[in-house]
Amino acid sequence: MFEIINLYGEEINTEDVEKVLNIGIKKLKLKNVNFNIIFVDNDYIHKINKEYRNIDRETDVISFALEDDKTFPNMDVRVLGDIYISIDKAKSQAVEYNHSFKRELCFLAIHGFLHINGYDHMTEEDEKVMFGLQEEILNEGKITR
Repeated sequence: MFEIINLYGEEINTEDVEKVLNIGIKKLKLKNVNFNIIFVDNDYIHKINKEYRNIDRETDVISFALEDDKTFPNMDVRVLGDIYISIDKAKSQAVEYNHSFKRELCFLAIHGFLHINGYDHMTEEDEKVMFGLQEEILNEGKITR
């Protein structure tokens, strides 16, 4: 189960984001999980990026995987973490990459979702796996460029 929290201040259609996240949950065969998607603006994500990553600029998505914290208690429901998405950045990147806002928002949600599930793109091999899975999920949800 996941919750979408909109701190952006503007209504955002979340239907496709919900669809691709459910595809991702099914594809990874997850059961009894909980996580949040939080929509914010550039100022908000900039503060988070500076405080937690020591990077003094906005970014598009930041994931906090709670299971990375080995002191986090084991529970019947796995609490995966929080995914912050800058709506401002998603809008500008949709224009920059010449695709829809819907596609960019879904991409960022799945990207963050895979991060809180242990996927990363630090090596070429890991990137190939993670990005391949992102595209599979987006294609299955009919979220194309």
